[in-house]
Amino acid sequence: MLRLRSALTVKMTLLYGAMFVAVMGVSLYATRSAIERYADGAIRKEMTAGSALFDRMTALQFRQLAQAGTVLASDFGFREAVGTGDAPTIGSALNSLKRRFGIDHALFVGVDGSMAGDTRQLAATEMTQLYDALDAGREQGIVRWGSHSHMVAAAPVRAPMLTGWVVFAKNMRPGDLRQMARLSAADLHPRLLPVAALPAGLRATKGATIATDEVTRAGHHMLVQARPVENLVPSAPQMLVLEYSLTRAMAAYSPILTALLLFGVIGTLLALWGAFIMSRSLARPIVALERAARRVSSGEHAEVKVETRDEVGRLARSFNLMVNAVEARERQIAHMAFHDGLTGLANRSLLREQIALALQRGDGLALFCLDLDNFKSVNDTLGHPTGDALLCEVAARLTETCRGGFVARLGGDEFAVISADGASQADQTGRAIVNALSRPFQVNGHRIVTGASVGIALAPQDGDDATSLLKNADLALYRAKQDGKNAHRFFEEAMDAEAQARRAMEVDLHDALRNGELELHFQPLFGLSQNRVTAFEALLRWQHPTRGMVSPIQFIPLAEETGLIIPIGEWVIHEACRVASTWPDHIRVAVNVSPVQFRSSTLNGIVLQALARSGLAPQRLELEITESLFIDNVEATLASLHSLRALGVRVALDDFGTGYSSLSYLRSFPFDKLKIDRSFIVDLLAHEGATAIIRAITTLADALGIETTAEGVENSDQLEILRAEGCGQIQGYFFSKPIPARDVGDLLEKLDRDQLAA
Repeated sequence: MLRLRSALTVKMTLLYGAMFVAVMGVSLYATRSAIERYADGAIRKEMTAGSALFDRMTALQFRQLAQAGTVLASDFGFREAVGTGDAPTIGSALNSLKRRFGIDHALFVGVDGSMAGDTRQLAATEMTQLYDALDAGREQGIVRWGSHSHMVAAAPVRAPMLTGWVVFAKNMRPGDLRQMARLSAADLHPRLLPVAALPAGLRATKGATIATDEVTRAGHHMLVQARPVENLVPSAPQMLVLEYSLTRAMAAYSPILTALLLFGVIGTLLALWGAFIMSRSLARPIVALERAARRVSSGEHAEVKVETRDEVGRLARSFNLMVNAVEARERQIAHMAFHDGLTGLANRSLLREQIALALQRGDGLALFCLDLDNFKSVNDTLGHPTGDALLCEVAARLTETCRGGFVARLGGDEFAVISADGASQADQTGRAIVNALSRPFQVNGHRIVTGASVGIALAPQDGDDATSLLKNADLALYRAKQDGKNAHRFFEEAMDAEAQARRAMEVDLHDALRNGELELHFQPLFGLSQNRVTAFEALLRWQHPTRGMVSPIQFIPLAEETGLIIPIGEWVIHEACRVASTWPDHIRVAVNVSPVQFRSSTLNGIVLQALARSGLAPQRLELEITESLFIDNVEATLASLHSLRALGVRVALDDFGTGYSSLSYLRSFPFDKLKIDRSFIVDLLAHEGATAIIRAITTLADALGIETTAEGVENSDQLEILRAEGCGQIQGYFFSKPIPARDVGDLLEKLDRDQLAA
């Protein structure tokens, strides 16, 4: 606890201290930046004032030089000397005014470019530039002669025509510029420099605009400004350069910055101390919270004493509320983990625990696994809310029936009961459960009659662990459903063997289609009126590599139960269409469609694809369905039949006369064919009633325009009766057993030869 408190206190102290230091640092930086901006602005203003002073001083100098030149140019004697070319007189006059006005250079420039006076310090290029400037009309400006800058003013000499110019120049020495600088508030160190001599950052001005740059020189940060001046020679411009040390300007504010820094250090120390005191007081309740949290995590109940009404106090109250809420939630989660959310019964996990505990105690027990019969139809017709309500009623009735047992819901409509019963008592309990759940239920205004199938496993003879008992009870439940539902069955060893064999066959069936083990055999349908084969029925066969030929009675129900019938049925339709496309055009192919495959939404697409790939005409494909399809949803079945009829294929009703035969089906859908079940054909010779039934079916079919086919014809006597009663087609071993596809052509050729011979 001490380590947590000290660590938290140090962290909070450092955090607050760092925040204060950051604020002080930002403040100092902002203050320095503001001072720098102020100093920079003040210097720039001073430079503007200094350059304006320079402009006024140079303008005054230009006027004085111009006035002196005008006085000389207006003198009659000087003009006469100029006119006569009297060089000594011209030189004397120029020197006289030069001494009188303190002018550094005085010379006369003729209109022909000749010069007299102080021309010794001028280079030839400078004299040429001077003449070009005067000839271009420029009469004053700054020009650089040699290594010095000069202020130059010229006055025209006219007698009366222009004969030349009197030119006076005053040297602008550094001392003169410094003397001018003393007139400004700051010493800006003015200099006149050619553009080529400017610092690199100022050369881009080319003498046209004001440019400012900051440079570092001798450890000083300098602000340098170049300003244009009036130049006599535009091709060699001069710039006024002003500069001032920003370092020197900031030195005046260093006491203020030092004081601020000192205050910041003192403030930081005080802030650290205050933060330490505050952090220590804040850490104390947090340590208490941490201690309580550790106790809660170890499974103990712990609460924190609320001592204040501030945020820390509210945190403590919230912690206490959280602890109570978490404990309540854990109790709820524990209940949900072992109980069903709908019925409140124990779930599979708790059931397995109870079985394990009973087996550990060595107690004998009976495990009942049950589910409701036809519960899916309740959900489909009345809706899931009613189905859920029915499950709750079933749970209550089970609990009431098995008062001494442990009742659980495994999921869906599956329940389980543990009872300490022997075999005889378990039989009575099984009957009681079946009878109790067979009584009608009143749910949401509906009277629901359902039943239950029950499988019973006894411990320890049927299993010594929960997994074995549940598996075996489930196998017994499966047997109860196979035997007609609404009954109970005890587990037997043979059930496990059957389940294992069934599982092995299911695995093999998965591989059969992929490995090419499935094949089609074809049994001919002989048209009595046409006296020839009119169709073949495709019959599925499975040639297993080790089992040999597996009967369809064995694997078709398994395929339907596992859903494998859908891919198998798709292959059958494709293969039957492919083979039939090689037969004569008058021969059709009939394919049985499983109820599972018929209810699949992909059936229409499969038929279309098979017809397109094989090129078989739609009317040559005949799909055979059984009457069991009309049990669950007549409207949906009829809609699917009409959609198949729209594709152009034929539809036949197989096994007519047995099961759920109803004349309403014939009225609702125009079947192309009725196939009379073979059970009636077998009884033709033994019972006269069978003949009457055949006559009734064929008469009804003729009236509705439906073909009839008799299945299972095995002798000529049956054939003659069927012919006499108006049956259109026969199918059976009397004519031909199912044959492989490769033998169909030989059979047709043989029949053709026999017909010709007859």
